[in-house]
Amino acid sequence: MHNHPYVSEAHEGKPWFEWCVLGVVAVITLLVAFGYTMAATVIRRTAIITGLVRLILQDRSPWKVRSVAFDSFIGIALGIGLLITYFSFFGLFGNIFFR
Repeated sequence: MHNHPYVSEAHEGKPWFEWCVLGVVAVITLLVAFGYTMAATVIRRTAIITGLVRLILQDRSPWKVRSVAFDSFIGIALGIGLLITYFSFFGLFGNIFFR
């Protein structure tokens, strides 16, 4: 009779994994702010890795937001989208921003 999605904390991801992802993003944000623009590609890798972790581990995954398909698609698509965006800026403004 459970036709609705779970909304309790017991069925969500693990806080330690989420804090690790936040830590990676925070460190990379600081590095980018100080001019290390290539470090931004680590955020792309982090997004793809979290998507793959969810896809491979399914319900045992420490990274849970919605369904396996949704989480995997969003993580992997975000990583690919960030890569495309990064290289489009590199191609368009390479001689101005990326020295």
